[in-house]
Amino acid sequence: QVQLVESGGGLVQAGGSLRLSCAASGRTYRPYAMGWFRQAPGKEREFVAAISWSGSSTYYTDSVKGRFTISRDNAKNTVYLQMNNLKPEDTAVYYCALSLRGSYTDNDGYDYWGQGTQVTVSS
Repeated sequence: QVQLVESGGGLVQAGGSLRLSCAASGRTYRPYAMGWFRQAPGKEREFVAAISWSGSSTYYTDSVKGRFTISRDNAKNTVYLQMNNLKPEDTAVYYCALSLRGSYTDNDGYDYWGQGTQVTVSS
């Protein structure tokens, strides 16, 4: 089993920045991809960003390109999401997820999920 714990969410004004972290623990000895998803009230959970095991490949949904950066530190089993120039439409619960199957953008391709952290952007 793998446990994922997110942190770093909060309330920020539009144009501000936040850095989310997700620490993995448990049986993490296999290479795995990591991703961030978000779910706004009344909407389905959507893909935000993902990163390969080596960190050499990253993927972003169009609405966050140029503003968000995903990175990872395998020595710490931690993935980060740096979010700059935040907009009110970024308000959501953000979830990190781990894929043992090499999935990146597909919701169904992830094997483990964190509990989520709230990000609220005020206008």
